[in-house]
Amino acid sequence: MYIIAILLVLFSCVKEDHFGLSPYGNIKKFLVSNQAGNATIDTDLKTVTIEIPGGVELSSLVIQELELSSFATADKAVGDVIDLSSDATITVIAEDGSTTAWIIETFVASATPQLDNGDLNTWYKTSSGYYEPGTDAASTIWGTGNPGTQILGKIATTPYDLGSGNMAALMETYDLGLAGVPLKTPIAAGSLFTGYFDSDKLDPTDPEAAIAFGTPFTGRPDKIRFTYSYVPGDVNEDRYGNVLDYGDNCDIYAFLEVRLGGTTQRLGTAWFRSDENQSEMITREIEFVYGPLDDSYPDYMSPDDGNFVSGDSATYMLPTHITFVASSSYDGANFAGAVGSKLLIDDVVLVYDEE
Repeated sequence: MYIIAILLVLFSCVKEDHFGLSPYGNIKKFLVSNQAGNATIDTDLKTVTIEIPGGVELSSLVIQELELSSFATADKAVGDVIDLSSDATITVIAEDGSTTAWIIETFVASATPQLDNGDLNTWYKTSSGYYEPGTDAASTIWGTGNPGTQILGKIATTPYDLGSGNMAALMETYDLGLAGVPLKTPIAAGSLFTGYFDSDKLDPTDPEAAIAFGTPFTGRPDKIRFTYSYVPGDVNEDRYGNVLDYGDNCDIYAFLEVRLGGTTQRLGTAWFRSDENQSEMITREIEFVYGPLDDSYPDYMSPDDGNFVSGDSATYMLPTHITFVASSSYDGANFAGAVGSKLLIDDVVLVYDEE
């Protein structure tokens, strides 16, 4: 328990600097119903810009997420209705009583959206000295497991230069050595996902406890395309050091989801899992399967709760979110994998057949 306590302290979130009554009155995250992508937040101009699909009624959108500066309040809250048929204003009140008027503006989303920074060319340096995909922490749709492994001295996901400034994401499965012995967490698998790592929910024995998967998304792609290479490690072991009678696999998959009323339903599934040694970069396309998966698909492709969008609705419904995940060891969340497994991925593209 002592080790866990240290980890939790070291991973606690760093808030905006606060001495006396805080003057900060920023909007840090914003999400409304039917939003098509992450909000663009400009703290200099005090604007929040969001994408909304064409045809959506803008006068009665519901605020689903509103994160403010520490100690600040606002004249709107989660669950409130907001009229975005024209620019709207949210007033944020800082702890010291000062007010800031934020302008909320919209534009029509593309019918064939892509994942921002899907080419993985842009990376930013964190305050801890390692790199994460995106321009900065506030705007990126991408996360990695690095916040949970760097305290043990391992950065399992790193930028990789393929040449001429073409960057990719390199994921590697590492041996955590003596640091992993007390909690039976022998390995750390490299991972890349849409979403973010919430350090307030850190649980060293459950890597996914601190991950909020997914990003707002409203397209209906037919396939997902990516370029990758994979070299599995030599010895695949479970978290107790038992050698498994099968090799390690990489995992690359995407879910289209409908998140409404506190429930999540799976709309579309595209999944690639492979133990093949593929040392050269090649391009793969994986089809999305819309609606429930039948018995011809492996069980691991279905959600644990079996909650799919119904077959009829799946033919026309738009998702609200997309979850993309890649990992160098498919069972890394259970601390099983082969040390030395390496997955390199680049150019994640959503394919629309009508294009």
